[in-house]
Amino acid sequence: MQQLWAPWRMEYILQEKPDGCFLCDIPAAAHDRETLLLKRGRHGGIVMNRYPYNNGHLMVFPFRHVSALGDLSPDERLEIMDLLDQAVDALTQVAAPQGFNVGINLGKVAGAGLEEHLHVHVVPRWEGDTNFMPVTTDVRVIPQALTDLWDQLYPVLNPPVAD
Repeated sequence: MQQLWAPWRMEYILQEKPDGCFLCDIPAAAHDRETLLLKRGRHGGIVMNRYPYNNGHLMVFPFRHVSALGDLSPDERLEIMDLLDQAVDALTQVAAPQGFNVGINLGKVAGAGLEEHLHVHVVPRWEGDTNFMPVTTDVRVIPQALTDLWDQLYPVLNPPVAD
């Protein structure tokens, strides 16, 4: 069995968190590119992770501040799954990953950095995408600027509407 180590995440996990909920703040922001919001649905959205494990790491989240799956309404649950499917499709078109890690961390001990607001991680994967840099130098190699990838994904997730 191989293990994937992510020691750089401890800094984020242990750091003091600001008051409020950054996921709740994102939908109210005026500029989606600044908040890295890629898609607005009726009940939820797709946002880029500012602290990605890998290039293209996205999060799908309900707009309503809930922490448990059971707190989602049926409409919210359905839309979260639809947004998840759209996120995978957009990343497939733009970045051609060979696979995905998709998951929800429920609770701090399960790795939730923000346990109060439910969100689903979508992490594209490529063979050999992990290397020695994080382990030996505590440095992550993310090959693309977040805003450059946002510029590629946004039009795929928000195609123009024909008249």
